[in-house]
Amino acid sequence: MINHENNPQTSIIERTTNYKPPRNLSSWLIGRPLSTADASHQTIGKLVGLAVFASDALSSTAYATQEILVILAAAGTIAFGYVVPISIAIVILLAIVTISYEQTIHAYSDGGGAYIVARDNLGEFPALIAGASLLTDYILTVSVSIASGVAQITSAFPDLYQYRVVLSVIFIMFIMMMNLRGVKESGAAFAVPTYFFVVLMFVAVGVGLFRLFVTGTLGTVIDKPEMLVHGVATITPFLILHAFASGTTALTGVEAISNGITAFKEPRSKNAGITLVWMSLILGSLFLGISFLTKSIGAVPSESETVISQLARTIFAGRGTLYLMLIGATTVILIMAANTAFADFPRLGALVAKDGFLPRQLTYRGSRLVYSRGIVALAFIASILLIIFNASVTRLIPLYAIGVFLSFTLSQGGMSLRWLKIGKLKPDEEKVERGSTLRFVKDWKLKMIVNGFGSFCTAIVMIVFAVTKFRDGAWVVLILIPSLVAGFWMIHRHYNNLAKTLSLDNFGVIPPHTMRHRVILPVSGVHQGTLAALRYARMLSDDVTAVHVVIEPADAEKVRAKWETWGGGVRMVLLDSPYRLFVEPILGYISDIADMRQPGETITVVVPEFVSDSRITSALHTNTANILRDQLKNKHGIVITNVPYHVHEESIV
Repeated sequence: MINHENNPQTSIIERTTNYKPPRNLSSWLIGRPLSTADASHQTIGKLVGLAVFASDALSSTAYATQEILVILAAAGTIAFGYVVPISIAIVILLAIVTISYEQTIHAYSDGGGAYIVARDNLGEFPALIAGASLLTDYILTVSVSIASGVAQITSAFPDLYQYRVVLSVIFIMFIMMMNLRGVKESGAAFAVPTYFFVVLMFVAVGVGLFRLFVTGTLGTVIDKPEMLVHGVATITPFLILHAFASGTTALTGVEAISNGITAFKEPRSKNAGITLVWMSLILGSLFLGISFLTKSIGAVPSESETVISQLARTIFAGRGTLYLMLIGATTVILIMAANTAFADFPRLGALVAKDGFLPRQLTYRGSRLVYSRGIVALAFIASILLIIFNASVTRLIPLYAIGVFLSFTLSQGGMSLRWLKIGKLKPDEEKVERGSTLRFVKDWKLKMIVNGFGSFCTAIVMIVFAVTKFRDGAWVVLILIPSLVAGFWMIHRHYNNLAKTLSLDNFGVIPPHTMRHRVILPVSGVHQGTLAALRYARMLSDDVTAVHVVIEPADAEKVRAKWETWGGGVRMVLLDSPYRLFVEPILGYISDIADMRQPGETITVVVPEFVSDSRITSALHTNTANILRDQLKNKHGIVITNVPYHVHEESIV
């Protein structure tokens, strides 16, 4: 071991820099770079936070009721009477999940949601399952929401149907660019359409209830579209349970705020908690109102017309301005639902990467203080998914929601165990864990029961989802999540092995200085750049060997003649290459020298590198230095040094 007390005191100098990144294409697209000191000014309040993190959950009101009716239709229109009781049950489940996540927000103020809760209370493996489930769900959220929004557009403009994949990718790129500009800026931009949708939906529900109960003029749907499914089955408990599970798509996105707490202004836990309650109240009231009015007007699930469209034209007595505004707002909110995933996927990815289960690059913030790599990765993966599934909502929907309910189950189960640990503490006792501090509370039993019951309910929903949607494609998610977890462990094992290899624990003493230094100088031609590299090589060692690969004998003779004049007595090795290869003979020669290396000897390869001030003219030259560096960097015990030789544009012309 090194005795640090006997070492001379190390000097550490701190210095600031006045350098500011110049304006370029990137700053024009996503805005000027922000200083780390600006981070506190990039946080958002409750109103903008609702737009950023609630668009996914609020958009589900546009299709959740229809998903229930699609399943009930198997038993005929008589089964539609169950839509309201099922919706009430879903709202009760929403309340339980909301209470759980509100507690999670205050307990884990640094964000992370289900991943952090599971990690601290259930262990690493359940945490990785929760993380994989949420990351999968965020990818599917982008794919499904964008595909749904594009489907609305192509329904209005059928000629665009053949371009639906291109349109989907364009929308993803647009939302990606907005999120790269920062949470505050993207939130402000998306707030207007979000609140426009919410206001119009409340107007529609309010007018519908007024016409139903006060004036009695609501009536039923005129010119009903053809129903998607014609009833042949009977009403069974499994059918009701299946419809309940399909309707719980309304709960997707509820966990988003708990993952993005750090985006809120201080006191961030309080602001995030209030925003979560607002979101749940809006979501629950709109969902119940839509389901109740849908039953009252006799709307039916159809491929040709959505339930929202039937509801809107019945409430507003035709396809007038308010109808078009509501349908337009619905289309926008469906596309914007992807924004929630873009806000949360990079944050969750950064947390998982910080624990060493994803590439470390995901923990770095970009020029606008957002996790740029995570945003770009999400856009790329979601685009690939849309291309593979041809932007088909029908093919993507079965993959959706299983992951989020798995994370719900683990999160609430973890919170139940957290309350159990709290119950074992003394009134004045504290226990510090990785993500939070445990303190005794009197009503821990009640909270444990609420979370435990919520975990049980969401587990049932998840199982029903997996069983009923298995043949439709849910099996993909059931394979994908374990595959992601396996990938997490492989990455983690690599980082652990690397940390052990590079660790200074029990390192011993610093190795002695190298006793011998041998330098190899690859030479393609003899010119000023070669001589600059030769001067540097001779500064390193007296043992320098120049190496030239003979491809054309005539050229080799010119090199030999010039080297005898300018080489300064340094020996040169001419390597014959009958197959006109350049890199392979040099690599073989260096390997031979390395095999004969003496103990304590270091081999340094000094590579002359031509550098032009013009990017255009630099493309006219083969960059041998980069080729050699890429090949030699995998050779153990060999140092590679590039010696740039700069050439100004005017000297080339």
